[in-house]
Amino acid sequence: MARFEIDTELIRKLAKLLEETNLGEIEMADGDRRIRVARPIAVAAPPMAPLPRGAAGPPAAAPAPPAGAAGDAAMHPGAVKSPMVGTAYLAPEPGKPVFVHVGDKVAAGQTLLIIEAMKTFNPIKAPKAGTVAQILVENAQPVEFGEPLMIVE
Repeated sequence: MARFEIDTELIRKLAKLLEETNLGEIEMADGDRRIRVARPIAVAAPPMAPLPRGAAGPPAAAPAPPAGAAGDAAMHPGAVKSPMVGTAYLAPEPGKPVFVHVGDKVAAGQTLLIIEAMKTFNPIKAPKAGTVAQILVENAQPVEFGEPLMIVE
């Protein structure tokens, strides 16, 4: 088995390219070698679209946690984290009901939300059965890899 040598100069160039283009991540492949460089990006969430007239039901998301709570949520044993960079959607399509509300009981494997990445909609499923304790993202909010999305207890 060949030893994988780290090309630190290439990593520096990719990191500089990320900074110059304001991208969140970049990945290169050369044969069997793959290099992925990512950085967190602070993004303001767009406001949620209003519910259609006559729509009923509890709000789709819990109030935003305090500033330090996002790090706390990531450490929660019931945290459902984003497996990718993309845009989180709480409903299957505009105008349709959200997948889950705070307080809903969910089964393992049940779809909690979807993340759109590169025009592909990826269902994010409950890793275990439980109750949705918190929804940490808003509809159409950009999310980063590893970002906590929900808490299922």
